[in-house]
Amino acid sequence: MRLRGRIIGALNLFRTAQGPLDDSDTVVAQGLADVATIAVLQHRTSLDAHTLNSQLSIALNSRIIIEQAKGMVSQTTNIDVDQAFARLRAYSRNHNEGLTEMARRIVERELAVRDLDWAQVPKSRR
Repeated sequence: MRLRGRIIGALNLFRTAQGPLDDSDTVVAQGLADVATIAVLQHRTSLDAHTLNSQLSIALNSRIIIEQAKGMVSQTTNIDVDQAFARLRAYSRNHNEGLTEMARRIVERELAVRDLDWAQVPKSRR
């Protein structure tokens, strides 16, 4: 099974009679190989699209959670959102915790905003 000279798979055909294939059998075999090639490529394309869709969905959900946490920190501490983000990143880095997971804990009130530390936040961002 080939696409533009690139081999993407193989197809085995079995029959009950021994001997070489005649011309009509060869045409049918090539047709089956072509259909199988299209099916394999379509399946790969579908899987790739699904993977990309999942990755984009995860990224969007992460961004939403981080934005919510930034807003909560900004509102609670009366700082602008850039400073809030710097504070979130600093806490995440200082506690070796993923930013999205830490933001989720803030949004779900598992981590109090007042417990975020200012350590290693550049003074210009405070």
